[in-house]
Amino acid sequence: MNSHPVLISTLTCPHCHAQSKEQVPSDACQWFYECRHCHVLLRPKPGDCCVFCSYGDVPCPPIQSGEACCKSS
Repeated sequence: MNSHPVLISTLTCPHCHAQSKEQVPSDACQWFYECRHCHVLLRPKPGDCCVFCSYGDVPCPPIQSGEACCKSS
């Protein structure tokens, strides 16, 4: 396993398909994200803990390391 989580993820909006590179928080889940292109407010898909796990090419740091995320605590 990688001991250093990747902290940049490309989010893809499911509405307009715009992509944006964003900083992944290492200390909290991000439950909302406003698309920079169409301004739709994204929320995690059912079963996912954050918008990075739902719409990013890199999941949040706890998921990257195989741990439970905020939702489970």
